[in-house]
Amino acid sequence: MFSHVMLGANDIEASKAFYDATLGALGIQPGRTDDKGRVIYMHPGGLFLLTKPIDGEPACHANGGTVGFAASSTDVADAWHKAGVEAGGTAIEDAPGWRSNAFGRLYLAYLRDPAGNKICAMHREG
Repeated sequence: MFSHVMLGANDIEASKAFYDATLGALGIQPGRTDDKGRVIYMHPGGLFLLTKPIDGEPACHANGGTVGFAASSTDVADAWHKAGVEAGGTAIEDAPGWRSNAFGRLYLAYLRDPAGNKICAMHREG
């Protein structure tokens, strides 16, 4: 459904170090920096990018927005969360664990990245 997700970052190097660690825990190769200073992570399902805002204003997070990354197991989601905290992210909401909702049981782990963006690793039961 999605071709890419791009997040703003004020400190590209700090954000790259954070996402190299968290996405690396999901099996994704480190990001590559293009000639415009954007960091690009490639995956068969699409692209994830980091950039300084084009308008020159400071990057800020979306209140209520979340970017979710698929985790192949609860262990992978836990490794993602641990890597994120160790790489400068902030643990938020409840501790990683199972939650039930209209979509069934989901294993969720939430972080804020160095720029304040809310992100999640999710594993679906079954």
